[in-house]
Amino acid sequence: MPSDAEATEGSIRFLEARVKNDPDDFIALNKLAGYYLQRQREVGDVKYLELAASAARSSLNAMPAEQNLGGLTALAETQYAAHDFTQARDHAKELIEYEPRKSYGYQILGDSLLELGDYDGANAAFERMRQLGGSSVMTETRLARLAMLHGDSHEAASHYTAALNLALDAVPVSRETVAWCRWQLGETAFMTGDYKTAEQHYRDALVTFPDYYRALFGLGRSLAAQNDFAGAIEQIERAVKRFPDPIYVAALGDLYKLTGREREASAQYQLVEQIARLNQLNGTLYNRQLALFLTDHDMKAEEAYTNAAREYQVRRDIYGADALAWAALKAGKVSEAQAAMKDALRLGTRDARLFYHAGMIAKAAGEMASARDYLQRALQLNPQFDPLQAAIAVKALAE
Repeated sequence: MPSDAEATEGSIRFLEARVKNDPDDFIALNKLAGYYLQRQREVGDVKYLELAASAARSSLNAMPAEQNLGGLTALAETQYAAHDFTQARDHAKELIEYEPRKSYGYQILGDSLLELGDYDGANAAFERMRQLGGSSVMTETRLARLAMLHGDSHEAASHYTAALNLALDAVPVSRETVAWCRWQLGETAFMTGDYKTAEQHYRDALVTFPDYYRALFGLGRSLAAQNDFAGAIEQIERAVKRFPDPIYVAALGDLYKLTGREREASAQYQLVEQIARLNQLNGTLYNRQLALFLTDHDMKAEEAYTNAAREYQVRRDIYGADALAWAALKAGKVSEAQAAMKDALRLGTRDARLFYHAGMIAKAAGEMASARDYLQRALQLNPQFDPLQAAIAVKALAE
């Protein structure tokens, strides 16, 4: 029996041949775009986003949107995956105008609004999605994410568990979807400092979907939090080999640095910047990652600040505010960092990295009681949230 990945590749080859024979077969083009997006979720390679976008636009050229909602949906989903959240939002609204009683338009709208920082709008869209579509993997995972943003990890875990059970009951079962739910349960456990539980969820995800790059990285991070640096490096090397995401590459460099492998660490850090700059989609995909990498490693403070500020002009979510606050601090703009950090904390999100940044900004502003409080909250919630930054938090708290 072929694996999910082999089945996806087989479907892609079949549809590519069909489209080659009939370039105006918009139904085949819509299916092809969907399989490209599926493959991108499986392996992370951004080339599939470019292929999906091309297939979706070809479909809409062959048949206009009012008669081709599948093509419009594929385009909106591709734009969302490529971090073009404004266009994804606008096309989702167009979908809703055509099909106001269908849930999928509200799903894409809610996802896009969430990334743009319109949390009230996202919540309303997801509620409408739930009313129209009932309980599903899609609705449960959205409710889980909202719960995490509002600081309720228990509710988030409950929703992810419900999503996992629904994914397991699906016919046919999508192993990538099951693995994704298990990975999210691992992420939820990791954010609350429960590293053993997180490790088990990541391992379960890898049993379901071997070499799943998200779970490989999560497993490596959970092992590092338990001081198993050799095991962590092994898993993150595997993740980077599967998909060289800048976050993964930077984390691998940090682990090399912590274990005395300075030359290899330097090579990974150089690779982070190369990936971010050479990738054709880096303006939307990797802008934030590059800004955070530079600020975490005290490199090119003005460039990091410019990147974070430019992104926050459009994408005003709490993590965009956090990236701006952190970059502003490193660029010496303490007052701006304070204002942005207030925005980052506005939902009550319980994230050690947010608390750490808030503590360091308060310390720089001379607000020692507030700095102590935030740093303590970070280290109590998730004492090993990051191999390098957690150690800095401990030192800052001692000071």
